[in-house]
Amino acid sequence: MSRSLRRGALAATAIVISIASLSACGAGNDAQTLGVRPDNAAVTVEDVKVQNALVITQPGLTAAGPAVVSATVFNNGSAQQTIDAITLPGSAATVTLKAAEGAGPITIPAGGSVVIGGEGNASAVIENGREAVKDGAAQRVVFKLSQTGDVSLNAFVVPAKGYFEGYGPSELPKPPGATPDATPSDTPAETPSGEPSGDAEHAAGH
Repeated sequence: MSRSLRRGALAATAIVISIASLSACGAGNDAQTLGVRPDNAAVTVEDVKVQNALVITQPGLTAAGPAVVSATVFNNGSAQQTIDAITLPGSAATVTLKAAEGAGPITIPAGGSVVIGGEGNASAVIENGREAVKDGAAQRVVFKLSQTGDVSLNAFVVPAKGYFEGYGPSELPKPPGATPDATPSDTPAETPSGEPSGDAEHAAGH
């Protein structure tokens, strides 16, 4: 075998060994790629998937007021479902649900999805949100579906700042010292005491 052929054979062998080593690293239940998880909270139970779940609080750390649950809920089943309730285990806070349109429940159509949070979408408002949750924590959130039952996951708690501002609570506190706009009074100003009014002076001249 010539020197050039021997070099080619050695290079091919090295490539085969490298590929085999990489395949071994990615095989089995302990493969590193199996440990990769998305940054947003998501869970799938039967036909229902909850994705991008967050609890969004007031933008200021000391600001009182409601917080909200934000998420997208998918229904991959053949029948529509309703979200009957959302609860926060470990907290006494209540979550008030409201559909995007009308007074009915939040309905997820068959094969469709519903967005909770943000302008024009369904809402899930947590009264006294600052007392119920803490920024930076992971809060357990349970979605109670009409057919699937409980679907729970841990959602990050973030303030309504930056990207999350448009999905945060709609009832934001007013700046300190803010007062309602003054409206002009219909009552004429009083004449200072001891000085005659214009009408009085006119009458005295006659």
